[in-house]
Amino acid sequence: MKELDATNRRILSELVADARIPISELARKVGLSKTPVAQRIRQMEEIGLINGYRAILSPLKLGLTHVTYIEARLTDTRQKALEQFNAAVRAISEIEECYMIAGGFDYLLKVRSRDMTHFRQLMAEKISELPYIHATTSYVAMEAVVEQSWTEI
Repeated sequence: MKELDATNRRILSELVADARIPISELARKVGLSKTPVAQRIRQMEEIGLINGYRAILSPLKLGLTHVTYIEARLTDTRQKALEQFNAAVRAISEIEECYMIAGGFDYLLKVRSRDMTHFRQLMAEKISELPYIHATTSYVAMEAVVEQSWTEI
């Protein structure tokens, strides 16, 4: 597959909207038969354009209504320290997102918790115990104005 043509873009758009769409329905929507659609999907999976399929859970329905962003500064930013920090962050299920940042701090974490009490517990027992953590600054989100996953193809 050399480029992402209009048909592949339509296939991806439909899969992003509903990854459980039957191949027959997807084929009808993009104007092809089932076999070429299945082949195109398989090709996009093989080249890594489609990384997988998953259920998207509602954090609100799970009671995780409290969102806090944390700036984290580390004591050591050599490769081994970063790898240890990254592995430890991945083990904390309440950390929804984590980004290494270029700027005044090293990482930005998005943490979901039930409430402030739960967040304080996470800070004391998990986040403050992360390897090489030096200092944190927390920002509590009051309202989600835009919160969406990648949907544009």
